Amino acid sequence: MFRIDSLTGNTQRLDGGAMYGNCPRALWETWSPPDDRHRILLACRPFLIRDGTRTVLLEAGIGTFFEPKLQDRFGVVEKEPLLLQSLASLGVQPVDIDVIVLSHLHFDHVGGMLTSWQENQQPELVFPKATVVVGKKAWERALHPHARDRASFIPRLHELLQATGKLELVEGPHCSALPENIYEFCYSDGHTPGLTMTRVRCPRGPLTFVGDLIPGMPWVHLPITMGYDRYPELLIEEKKSLLDRVIAENGWLLYTHDPHACASRVRLSEKGKYEAYEAIATMRWTDSDNPIERTQ
Repeated sequence: MFRIDSLTGNTQRLDGGAMYGNCPRALWETWSPPDDRHRILLACRPFLIRDGTRTVLLEAGIGTFFEPKLQDRFGVVEKEPLLLQSLASLGVQPVDIDVIVLSHLHFDHVGGMLTSWQENQQPELVFPKATVVVGKKAWERALHPHARDRASFIPRLHELLQATGKLELVEGPHCSALPENIYEFCYSDGHTPGLTMTRVRCPRGPLTFVGDLIPGMPWVHLPITMGYDRYPELLIEEKKSLLDRVIAENGWLLYTHDPHACASRVRLSEKGKYEAYEAIATMRWTDSDNPIERTQ
């Protein structure tokens, strides 16, 4: 039986201006109200897929691996590893995860793979049996980062992943760890080289986990990009191409950073603007039922 669940990962607060690039604050603060430090709330949301033969984790969120000083700098809100708690609530333990697919290796997408910070101890991997699937270009970027994004990577993570002997680098539409009839990959370079987006065949329509190409519903609007994006104009072109495909197939976008919605459909408005609709707060989808909590 096929089942997909949105998971609760640790949340963080980042500068709203950085998250919305050249979008005026007067506009973005209506979508994402900032706190007194000008930061907006962001989810770091993984998804769990149980496809009948394997248990797959799409990303791992930010986790709690940061030391306290960096937890404050990068706005990590909770002190407990919420991903592990969320998995446990579904009856899943770290040892049960067969495959982890990472869109890229920025710390807010992979930190949940590591144990929580403890003084004078190095973090270790918490999913002992998982094959980890990473885009080849994204992996190379992590090994040889640019000065602009060097701080976005976890220095020791690539060594830990290589040591498992279960790292699979991909650059095409499929990988050996996942069946081709359910999973497919597509790629983007606008945010970071080799951003890997996972497409999943689901009984209720195709799902696309878009990672940082479209962090949440406000970024569906074509001109909206992040200050963190490597090539914003390229990203907009990539985003348009993907949105056109999702609209044509009546599919769903899965969001990692939207604090209110884990997924939505997409359409063109009467004015020709891309917009999200039918937003879903949490996802608990199986073959046989469809208990969905919709956003207000």
